[in-house]
Amino acid sequence: MSRLTKQTGRAGRTEQAGQTGRADQAGRAGRASGAYAPPVPARELTAVSADGARLHVEVHGAVDDPAAPAVVLAHGWTCSTAFWAAQIRDLAADHRVIVYDQRGHGRSPANPACSTDALADDLEAVLAATLAPGEKAVLAGHSMGGMTLMAASGRAGFREHAAAVLLCSTGSSRLVAESLVVPMRAGGARTWLTKRILGSRAPLGPVTPLARRILKYGTMGPGSAPEVVDACARIVHACPRRVRYSWSQVLDLLDLDHAVRELTVPTEVVVGTADRLTPAVHARSLVAALPHCVGSTELPGIGHMTPMEAPDLITARIRALVTAYATSGAEEANKEGV
Repeated sequence: MSRLTKQTGRAGRTEQAGQTGRADQAGRAGRASGAYAPPVPARELTAVSADGARLHVEVHGAVDDPAAPAVVLAHGWTCSTAFWAAQIRDLAADHRVIVYDQRGHGRSPANPACSTDALADDLEAVLAATLAPGEKAVLAGHSMGGMTLMAASGRAGFREHAAAVLLCSTGSSRLVAESLVVPMRAGGARTWLTKRILGSRAPLGPVTPLARRILKYGTMGPGSAPEVVDACARIVHACPRRVRYSWSQVLDLLDLDHAVRELTVPTEVVVGTADRLTPAVHARSLVAALPHCVGSTELPGIGHMTPMEAPDLITARIRALVTAYATSGAEEANKEGV
């Protein structure tokens, strides 16, 4: 079937209708079934970032209902829009759900520019391409997606559109030094070895039983169901090796502590107690530094992949933030200081 392309009036926005490419998407990253199968979007867009990078964007759910609240989901390092499948499937019933592939991930082409500024530029481009001027949305970010929200916190586009934020399994600095992936006492030797592991150029290869065990150890809680581990492994292994390496260097040097203090919208933080990549020390630091923290949850036994390991809870937190800060009634109450 041929693809129809429609250029809209806002800069950096392309809307694609038709079915071409959707079957490919459904069979792409993950090839999972049930709740973890990537849903088919109602619309697909290409947002163009400040440096010309093209970003694959999907809009799910109530796309033609102006009263439907908007939610924007930003995935993490080595993942894709498929990572949010469970949240999309639930929220799309009564929300407009916007997801996008970070540059180089999923269906967004790789770009030599990899930095926190690029992450912020990309988010601003997605917000401009999918939301009306002044329209508010709840923004949720996992891992590098949370870092994206922090990096953009002082941007005009972020402040125009962000009603509230959910930070899942993320941190603002010292990611390698605080990581618990290597079971050693904290110090120079552990940091050196962790940097070599997370920054490896080695290909991940096919998803084998050994690959699943390694991924589960590093990124998920001990009680994670096999189907969740498999879905997560397929998403992560689909990330190109060069993209994985390039962004690992950005995360190694990450310092967004200053940006946390600029994240002035209502913000909630969630972390798993078994998170080895961004352990709870990061969440506690965020809670202490955020100007307007409205909640903090530590999930017993859950690892780094909280939206996949505890999908119902993450979805519930997003819904609660929408109700409190992004519905028409909530917006009016907040303006009046109620």
